Amino acid sequence: MRLARGLIAGVLAGALVAGCQSDGAEETGPATDLAAEPAAVASNVEVKGPLAQSEADHAFGGAAYTQRPEDLAAQGYVEEEFLLSGAANVYQWDEPGPVEVRSADAPYTTRLLLRRPAAREDFSGRVVVEMMNPSNLIDLNIGWAIHHDEFVRAGDAWIGVTAKPVAVTSLKTFNPERYGALSWDNPLSLDDEANCEVRGSDSREMENGLVWDINTDVAQWLRSAAPSNPLRYGAGESAVDHLYGWGYSQTGSFISTYIQALHPRVKAETGDDPFDGYLVAVTSGLTPINQCAARITGDDPQRVFRDVGVPVVHVMTQSDYRAYGPTRREDSDTLEDGFRYYELAGVGHATPDELWYGPRFSDIEMAGRTPPTLDCNEGPRSRFPSDVGFNAIYRNLKTWVEEGTPPPPSQRIEMDGDEPVVDEHGNVKGGVRSPLVDVPTATWSGNSTGESFCMIAGHEVPFGADKRAELYDSQASYEAAFYARVDELVAQRFVTPEDAQTLRDMARAEPVR
Repeated sequence: MRLARGLIAGVLAGALVAGCQSDGAEETGPATDLAAEPAAVASNVEVKGPLAQSEADHAFGGAAYTQRPEDLAAQGYVEEEFLLSGAANVYQWDEPGPVEVRSADAPYTTRLLLRRPAAREDFSGRVVVEMMNPSNLIDLNIGWAIHHDEFVRAGDAWIGVTAKPVAVTSLKTFNPERYGALSWDNPLSLDDEANCEVRGSDSREMENGLVWDINTDVAQWLRSAAPSNPLRYGAGESAVDHLYGWGYSQTGSFISTYIQALHPRVKAETGDDPFDGYLVAVTSGLTPINQCAARITGDDPQRVFRDVGVPVVHVMTQSDYRAYGPTRREDSDTLEDGFRYYELAGVGHATPDELWYGPRFSDIEMAGRTPPTLDCNEGPRSRFPSDVGFNAIYRNLKTWVEEGTPPPPSQRIEMDGDEPVVDEHGNVKGGVRSPLVDVPTATWSGNSTGESFCMIAGHEVPFGADKRAELYDSQASYEAAFYARVDELVAQRFVTPEDAQTLRDMARAEPVR
């Protein structure tokens, strides 16, 4: 973070976009001139946007252009896309302790996709910052896909960050003009011996390790009074009160590395935590600090979250929970060392929601990529509602940070050696429960077979009519048992009251006789 230099850059960025608002955005007062803006909290980035959107020229993954398009305006929300430019260090982190700068101040330009309440009075002051998942070689906004109902009913904003060069390549293929300025150039030349042979889809011409300072730059921009910050709602200070870091699967590993390696550096340099809490989802460890660094594996202490300074909640699903065993730790209720760990019984890692609320398949093909499959050998990806467990965990994290009330204790799936303990219906015992496994009509698996990510997609094996009749003597008795379990889980804070209704609706639509 280059804060002194950033004061100038932030003012220049604001001059480029001052007064720009998306259709439907509301301001709290007339725009003020730059001289009246508080200079002490300007950001260290340059910003272009919000970019115009139309059917012919729209944001990749924009809400109106997903597999299941969303009308954000009808929910009181607006979507804005920006190009964010700055300078990022590439770090080295060979052992526990502070990171070291390997290459300083590498220029970058990435893109941001923001969804926020249109009116300032409807904004909660919270923002979830998600490094968008690039495992399918494109940006997937999995955090929005999972939590969008919770975000909207709470008035929370969400911002997705393009977080890996391979996704930049896809964006440029999708729309060369819109995304032509994106750049993650490797500060090391191709003839530099430190520029190693890369893994998989990585590129020697670009550098994954720029992502850490990019993530910090986004956080600082959102908190700043730079005129380019849309969460100022047109004037004055930023309306942001709390920032939550969020990552899922590959970017769950990204956010894990950020927590361990960069959070302490940012706090030491600025005196403030860059984020107020973290939700780390479905990852078993850390990603390398740069694309030539060795992987951090096994029982390395760098993998264990301790004394971060803000709460960290780690969540695994039934698809992947066994991968994290070596670095589980005890609960802590203090905000400075706050930690919880949850395993969601019945939930699959690769859900259909991440595709339904991701870029429409025709746009994925325009980006030069193959759309992921929704069907596996055992049938469609699991319809188990992962959002229910995740929403409750996210709400509990917010309550912990903002009110000081710790979440429920960690919950782990029961194991017998290396295998899960299952009940008479084949469903796992333990973990964060759901009425779908406690008052079941199917056996739920976290793993399937087939193409793409089927191995972590999960599926269900419905009970036959005879077994359903044996378990439930009427539809009414099934629904009563199901509703009673929902109420228990609401009281335990593993289901939100709003999602309880979603579960009840599922039970009514599930014939058992």
